[in-house]
Amino acid sequence: MSNNRTCPTGSFSYTIKSGDTLYKLAMTYNTTVDAIMRLNPGINPNNLQIGQRICIPEKTTPPRQCPTGSFSYTIKSGDTLFKLAMTYNTTVDAIMRLNPGINPNNLQIGQVICIPSTTSPRPCPTGSFSYTIKSGDTLYKLAITYNTTVEAIMAINPGINPNNLQIGQVICIPSTTPPKQCPTGSFPYTIKSGDTLYKLAITYNTTVEAIMAINPGINPNNLQIGQVICIPSTTPPKQCPTGSFPYTIKSGDTLYKLAITYNTTVEAIIAINPGIDPNNLQIGQVICIPSTTPPKQCPTGSFPYTIKSGDTLYKLAITYNTTVEAIIAINPGIDPNNLQIGQVICIPSTTPPKQCPTGSFPYTIKSGDTLYKLAITYNTTVEAIIAINPGIDPNNLQIGQVICIPSTTPRPCPTGSFPYTIRPGDTLFDLARTFNTTVEAIIAINPGIDPNNLQIGQVICIPNASPMPPCPPCNGVYYTVRSGDTLYSIAMMFNVSLQALMAANPGVDPNNLMVGQLICIPRGEVLCPGGTMHTVTPGESATDIMLRYNISWMTLTDANPNVDFNNLRVGQEVCIMPHKEMGCPCTPGYKQYKIDKFDIPSTGSVIAALARKFNTTIAELLMANPTLSPGDFVEGKIICVPRM
Repeated sequence: MSNNRTCPTGSFSYTIKSGDTLYKLAMTYNTTVDAIMRLNPGINPNNLQIGQRICIPEKTTPPRQCPTGSFSYTIKSGDTLFKLAMTYNTTVDAIMRLNPGINPNNLQIGQVICIPSTTSPRPCPTGSFSYTIKSGDTLYKLAITYNTTVEAIMAINPGINPNNLQIGQVICIPSTTPPKQCPTGSFPYTIKSGDTLYKLAITYNTTVEAIMAINPGINPNNLQIGQVICIPSTTPPKQCPTGSFPYTIKSGDTLYKLAITYNTTVEAIIAINPGIDPNNLQIGQVICIPSTTPPKQCPTGSFPYTIKSGDTLYKLAITYNTTVEAIIAINPGIDPNNLQIGQVICIPSTTPPKQCPTGSFPYTIKSGDTLYKLAITYNTTVEAIIAINPGIDPNNLQIGQVICIPSTTPRPCPTGSFPYTIRPGDTLFDLARTFNTTVEAIIAINPGIDPNNLQIGQVICIPNASPMPPCPPCNGVYYTVRSGDTLYSIAMMFNVSLQALMAANPGVDPNNLMVGQLICIPRGEVLCPGGTMHTVTPGESATDIMLRYNISWMTLTDANPNVDFNNLRVGQEVCIMPHKEMGCPCTPGYKQYKIDKFDIPSTGSVIAALARKFNTTIAELLMANPTLSPGDFVEGKIICVPRM
C-alpha cells in the first residue's frame, strides 16, 4: 500500500501502530468496524501491519437501524449474549432471532447488535414455573431446592443439556413431583453430596447388597446428587454358622487386625467367608468372625507365635536365641519376605549354638555388619573369615545369621615391610606418598592385588622404605592423572602432540595409566606458529580470553581445534593467534545491524552496551559474530544481533 494513499472525501489517512485493531480504531474515532472495512476494501482485520496506511471515516457512522421494539447496542469488552440477556431482561434466543447470522461465541468489540426492548416470559406448561439459570446452578441442585428430580426437570425441558446450562437460560421447574414409589418395607431417599451406598447402609442399619437389590440398575460408583433411591427399612442380620458371629466392616479394618482383636487367624476368617477378598473389604460389608480358633499345633520343643507389626524372622531369631534357618525349618512353606500380621508360626524353644572349629568363635550378624568391619574389629582379614565359613555370601549377610570368626590371623609380611589395613578413601598412590614409597613397590610386595578395587579392611604390606626416585626432568609442568584420562585426552587438553607427550614421559605405559600418576606436560613444542600460548587461570572462560586478547571466536577456535572451551581446565594452554576479520552471514534468529554513534557509550565497551541494548550477553554476541573481535564493534560496523 502506498505511503501517500489518498482517502475519499469524508475520511482521513491513518498509519497503523503497534497494538492497533480495527475495533480499537472504531471506538477511538466513533465509527464501526464495518464502516472502516467498507472504506478499505481488501483489508485483513486480523493481519494489520505496522506502518500500513488505511482510511478512517471522519464522521460517525450512522447507527444501525433496529426494528421496532428493539434498540441498537455496541459490544464492549467482556460482553456475552447471556450477560446482555440478563441485563436487559430478555433471553439469548430473543437476541439471536433479532440478529440473524450473529455468532454468540465470537462477539467483536465495537460490533453493533439489536436488543429486544421487552421479552415475553417463557411459557411453561401447567403445574410448572419458569426459572432463569444463575451462576453455579445444576439440575441436581434445582431438583433438591424445589423438591423434584432431575428426570422430571429434563422431561419438562426437552432438548436441555444438563452439562451445559447457560447463565440467563430460562427453563421450567415442576411445581410438585410425586415421590418415588418404593416397595413395601422400604422408603425413598434423595442422594446428597458425599453419600455412598456404604455410608447409607451403616446409617440405616442395612447392607450395600440389600440397597442394590431394591434398586435394580443402580451404579454404586456414580450416585447423582438429587437421585432418589429406596432404602430397606430393616435388613435381616447376616446368618453366620454356629461358632461364629456377624461383624460389620469399619474404616481401617483388615482381616489381620480382626484376627488379632478376636483371637483368631486370617485363614480361619477367610475359610468361614467363602469368596471374601481380603484386599478389598468394603465399609458396611458384613462378615463372619470365628468365636474361637484352636491354637496352631507346634512340634515338641517349639511354641506358637503370632506375627506382629514390624516382625522379621531375624528379629525373632535374636529375641528367642535361635536362628533364621531353625525357624524356617520348623515352618515349612513360610515366606520370610512376606510375613502377615496375625500369622501364627512356630518358634524353636532352644537352638544349639553353631559349632565353630578350634581357633575361632561364633558371631551373630547385626544390623550394619560387613565382613570388612568384622575383620577390622577382630584383627583378621576378609579372606580368613570367608575361608572358615564356606558358602558365605559377603554381599548378602543376614541379621541373626551365625558365622565363625578366626580368633587371631596375623598377616605375615616379608622382612622390610609392615601390614596396613585399608581405610575409606585409600589408594595405592596416596599410600605410596604417605609412606615414601612407590605404587610399583607396593604392588610387587602384594602379588595379585587389584589397585583399582581396594577393599575397606583389606590388609596389605607396605615397604618400610623405598627411596623415592627423583622426578624426571620436566621442561614444563606436572599433571596428576584423573579417572578417565588417556594420553590422547591429556595431549588434546594441553594442546601438545601425542608424540611430544610420550617423549616427555619415557616409561609411561599409555595403556595402563594410574589415577594419581604424574605426567609431564612439555613446553616449547611449536603448536602455535605465529602466535603465543596462554595458560588458563582459575575461573577463566573463552569469553574472558577473547576480551583479553581482542580476538574473535573463529580465530580462537581455529587455532585450537581440539580444545573444549565449555570445559576449560586450570593450567590448560591455548594458542592465541593474531585476529583476522572476515565477513560472515547471520545465522537464523539473528539479523544484521549497523552500529551507529548512539551505540557508543561515554564509558565502558561498545560490545557491553550492545549486549544490554539487545538483551543478550557479550558471549552470545561474540558467538553470533564469530569473525569479529571485541575491538571490531565500532561505529559503522555491520554486526549480527538477536531478532527482537
